[in-house]
Parts: sequence; structure tokens; C-alpha cells
Amino acid sequence: MTVLQQEVRKQTVPPKPRQPKRKIIGLVITAVVVAAHVFAWNTTGMSVTAFAEGWQGMVDFLGEAFPPNLSWEVLKPSLEGARTTLWIGLLGTTLSVPASLVLALLATRGMAPGYVYQSARSVLSFLRAVPEIVFALVFVTAVGLGPFPGVLALVCHNVGVMGKLWAESIEDVDPGPATALRSAGAGRIQVASHALLPMVTPQLTGLLMYRFDVNVRSSLVLGLVGAGGIGFLINQSIRTFKFDEMLTHIIVVLVLIIAVDRLSALVRARLS
Repeated sequence: MTVLQQEVRKQTVPPKPRQPKRKIIGLVITAVVVAAHVFAWNTTGMSVTAFAEGWQGMVDFLGEAFPPNLSWEVLKPSLEGARTTLWIGLLGTTLSVPASLVLALLATRGMAPGYVYQSARSVLSFLRAVPEIVFALVFVTAVGLGPFPGVLALVCHNVGVMGKLWAESIEDVDPGPATALRSAGAGRIQVASHALLPMVTPQLTGLLMYRFDVNVRSSLVLGLVGAGGIGFLINQSIRTFKFDEMLTHIIVVLVLIIAVDRLSALVRARLS
């Protein structure tokens, strides 16, 4: 092989690729995730041995819960509590619609001045960040025990979540009709009512039904802190060690959740 051929070969053979930075970054991220899990495992006191030793207690608990107490004295208040839980979820969803819609429009780009947009986003973030159970504890202290504080708690949290979801849905629509109305001199309210909302009404309704499903589940948890509904009955059964009654309430909750879930899914399927 001549010197010229060797030079040509050196020029045609590509150099060996260096180790890409992506692999290094991947290794660093993996190491950080593993270290975080090890730290979390040690901090939370996770123990397979303790779980295995406590298994007999779980068996005893289930043995006391079965069979469920299906007497009418237990089933009647359970059904009434489930009905209250359903009404809490319903009101917590529907009463949040006006505020959610207003904040969603204000939190949509181009629908409000910059400072209003940022303020609406901040309000939605705050309401969404505070869990329903925290709102429930506040309102139970303010207005007392019962379903009313549960409704107020769901309304506050649901405004934050639903306003955020609706704002994103409105931002994803085709901007053509809104731009045409703005070019014709229409104001923000006219653009929203004639261009944006008619296009996203099915999506907004579907999200509303999804939130109704979630709120019925959340209202069950709110009952554990005194906000009424069947969750309150479950808490009472646990406190008095009447685990067979607790199981009855849980079965009623299961039936209620399945019915609401099927209704919500049916409505969303029709809208889509």
C-alpha cells in the first residue's frame, strides 16, 4: 500500500465516536434516582420484616370484618350516608363552575392583560396546591361538622383544578375564529362567547364529568375529618371497633363509585 493510499484511507475512515454526553447524563440521573430512593426508604422506616410480622394482625382484622353486617339498622344509615356523599360531590362540582370558567378565561393567553393572566394563574395554582382535606379542616373549624364544610372544601379545590384544565383546553383550540373576530373589532368577551367557548364546550363538559367522578371519591375522604357523608360513618365504625359495619359501608361506597364512574364514562363517550 502506497503512502497516497494510506492517506486516502485515513481520510475516508471516520474517527471513533466519543462517548456521548447523553450516556453520562443518564448515568448521573440514574444514580441520583437510586440515591433518592435509598434515602426515602431509610427515612420512612420501610421494613419488609415489620410487614411480615404484622400480617397476623391484618388477618385478625379481616376476620373481624367478615361477614359484613347487612342488617337494616346498619344498611339504612349507610345508604343515607352514601346519598349525602353523592350530593357533596355533585354540589362541590357544579358550584365551582362559574368561578372556574371566569378564572380559566383570565388564565388563557391573549384573553386578559399580562398582570391579570399571571394573577389568575397564581390563584389557580394556590387552590390546586391545597388538598381538599386541608380546606375541609379549615371549614369544619369555621362552620362546624356536617356536609356543608365538605362542599366548601370541594368547591375551593375544584376551582383550582378545573380552572387549570379548562384554561389549557381553551388555549389548544384553533385560533383562526378568534383572530377573525378580533380583526373585526370584537372585544374579549365577544371573542370568548362566540369563538372560544362554542368550540371547546364538549371538552369542558367532559372534564366537568371527570371532576364529578373524582369529587365523589374525595368527598368520601372528607367525611373522615367530620365533613359528613359515608366517610364519617366509616370513621365511627373504626373508632368503635365495629369492623363488620365498616365493611358494610365500604361495600356501599364501592357500589356508589362504580355507578358514578360508569355514568361519567358514558357521558364522556357521548361527548367525544
